[in-house]
Amino acid sequence: MQQLEKAAKEAGKMLKWWQERVVYQIWPRSFQDSNGDGIGDLQGIIAHLDELKDLGVGIIWLSPVYPSPNADYGYDISDYTGINPEFGTMEDMDQLIAEAAKRDIKIVMDLVINHTSDQHPWFQSSREKNSPYRDYYIWRPGRGKRPPNNWGSFFGGPAWEYDPHSGEYYLHLFAKNQPDLNYRNPKVLAEVKDILRFWLNKGIAGFRCDVINIIWKSSLENGRWRPALKGLEHYLSQEGCHRILQELRREIFDHYDCFTVGETVFVTTQMARDFLGQGELDMVFSFEHMGADELLIKWFKRRFSPKRLARALTKWQLEVPWNANYLENHDQPRSVSRFGHEGEFWEQSAKLLCVLLLTLKGTPFIYQGQEIGMTNFDYTSMEQIRDIESHNVYQLAKRLGFPPGLRWKLIKASSRDNARTPVQWNGGPNAGFTTGKPWIDVNSNYTKINMESQLNDPNSIRSFYKKMIALRRESPVLKAGDFEPVAIEESLFAFRRKLERESLLVLLNFTQAAVAAPYRGQVVISNYDRTSYGGRLEPFEAVVLREN
Repeated sequence: MQQLEKAAKEAGKMLKWWQERVVYQIWPRSFQDSNGDGIGDLQGIIAHLDELKDLGVGIIWLSPVYPSPNADYGYDISDYTGINPEFGTMEDMDQLIAEAAKRDIKIVMDLVINHTSDQHPWFQSSREKNSPYRDYYIWRPGRGKRPPNNWGSFFGGPAWEYDPHSGEYYLHLFAKNQPDLNYRNPKVLAEVKDILRFWLNKGIAGFRCDVINIIWKSSLENGRWRPALKGLEHYLSQEGCHRILQELRREIFDHYDCFTVGETVFVTTQMARDFLGQGELDMVFSFEHMGADELLIKWFKRRFSPKRLARALTKWQLEVPWNANYLENHDQPRSVSRFGHEGEFWEQSAKLLCVLLLTLKGTPFIYQGQEIGMTNFDYTSMEQIRDIESHNVYQLAKRLGFPPGLRWKLIKASSRDNARTPVQWNGGPNAGFTTGKPWIDVNSNYTKINMESQLNDPNSIRSFYKKMIALRRESPVLKAGDFEPVAIEESLFAFRRKLERESLLVLLNFTQAAVAAPYRGQVVISNYDRTSYGGRLEPFEAVVLREN
């Protein structure tokens, strides 16, 4: 037994700090408002650091807090080395870094370098053809009265915008307010290096790299026909992107104790291995498992299939050496609403998803409010929607002749605002988020689902997350063990984590009916709080068994 424990400890020592810890994503605008203006801020985050430490969080991923006109709520940056006054000051940011460090919590920031805001001084200057910043962006003359090519935007519509002042078009793969940077100009990459050094020298522990695998455009030729995103083959995971990331690794990241996680769109396991194999990124977010309730694109939903979810997760667990595991974030609807149950089995299904997330191989990412089982919004009209992507898609669907009821159904199921409603802290006015008028409506179920009601309840979802995080922290096999699929069925997902001779079996029932799962072992944890297991899983039950 002592030899086994020694081997497990040795395996644990081989892990990097970012593999040992649990990440908690904060989308600042909706986390906690400290000054009554209806917008979450840095002081609001500082006020809850003790609760995050108590939960077991070791890393905070802080979504953008830079100055921004908020066309895409922070992902359109106008100053990379400043703080948006809505969120506070640089002194507040320094305080957040210092206070988090006192609690042994590291801060990771968003790095958004595919594009800037159209209000960034670089872009404003680039509108002049003789400006030294002209080549910081991708400007081209039109083809007669048409854009330079047929590329489409991720937010719907063409990827080019005509600027009357300049007399040319500029490329924007996202909103027209987010012009793409031109990495064929070495000065752009030099600017990025300075930005990285600025934040790393402040004590930032790494970066979540936004849409990082589309920053290099190999050509500006017309894209082949596809129903959306024509031109994708000219910029998705190109060789030039690998060269840039290798250079950043060599010249910047290797000189700091930091890590990078890439948001890599349309990424395959082979692409992921390419990014990880040469150390360009430390891990990547996959999207394949998000297709478990999608039909081709996220706006067209189909019935959730646990089997599709399990197959996608298993594929990535087996084919990629280290995963960035998540079930929801600021761009995805709430996981309990998608993969669980909002009604009778809300609590059980939220805990089941917790077990799934914390037992997979890789670094777990928890999104704000996930630990209390927050659900999708309960809005009834587009007037309540703030997300630019949702409004663009709604208008596109309208032009395509979709009836109003179907247009709203698309938005209600898939809008990013589902994850952006304010965190529900208590059952008081505005769920304790603000003393003012919230920038976006609070979900009306806050009187039932809120942090205060769960914080000291040993049976709450939040308490269960705390137990699971502690279990992972103390378990070398959950942190460093191999992943082995055991059963992938429409109702049952079972897998094994194994390290040396230690083996944990994870059993998950994704349905509202009890199912037979004839396995044996000693119960380590169960969301039904059982102490023994007899081969049958209750509705939405999750059990972890020790097999030896």
